[in-house]
Amino acid sequence: MAEAKKTATKTTVKKAATTKTAAKKAPVATPKLNDATYATGKRKDSVARVYLMPGKGNITVNGKSSAEYFRRAVLQMIIAQPFGVTNRETAYDIVAFVEGGGLSGQAGAVKHGISKALEKQEPELRAALKAAGFLTRDSRVVERKHYGFRKARRSTQFSKR
Repeated sequence: MAEAKKTATKTTVKKAATTKTAAKKAPVATPKLNDATYATGKRKDSVARVYLMPGKGNITVNGKSSAEYFRRAVLQMIIAQPFGVTNRETAYDIVAFVEGGGLSGQAGAVKHGISKALEKQEPELRAALKAAGFLTRDSRVVERKHYGFRKARRSTQFSKR
């Protein structure tokens, strides 16, 4: 009886281990992008590698559609801004790979990358993109915590007595 219980627990452990390994995600491979224009966008701690190619206006982020990856409407609007300024909504497909930071920073990084790729593809769009401020990297990052403070600028409460 004791041996039967031991073998039963061993098989359940093996089954659990195989399901865990099957659940691991495979690394996202770069698709074959022959006629693609490549650009890198950055915002906060996020870095986006953006591939722009002629197409119908599909945007893919980390293997998912942009609406699926960025569920908030504000983030979807941020990504679409460069196309709205240049009137190229259905002219190009985008494949983007983003890592680091949160969703807001990632959306800003994708927007920056799309703008740079559009400018590389069509240099005459530079004036419109520059006027909208999409080609300038937003250099604001989180300030580090300082010694003797609770946070970056928050100090301890002062006690007179």
